[in-house]
Amino acid sequence: MKQKQISMALGSLLALGTLSVSAQTMGHDAPAPAGSEKCYGVAKAAKNDCGTSKHSCAGLAKTDGAGDEWIKVPKGTCERLVGGSLTAKK
Repeated sequence: MKQKQISMALGSLLALGTLSVSAQTMGHDAPAPAGSEKCYGVAKAAKNDCGTSKHSCAGLAKTDGAGDEWIKVPKGTCERLVGGSLTAKK
């Protein structure tokens, strides 16, 4: 009986961990940490931080420098990067 309870408890913990990871990778747009900003147009292919109108997950950018893909950078950095913009470009 105890073995079954332990197995159920471990299964529950694993399920919660999986849900947590899924929520982080499913394109949920978490607020930028203090001292950072979204920078559009500078993400490398497959290195974007979140989804766009074309897809819903981080890591799905198809090309380098797509205007609607973004990454988080330290505040004040984006506009200093070639191609960087604080607003999405089409």
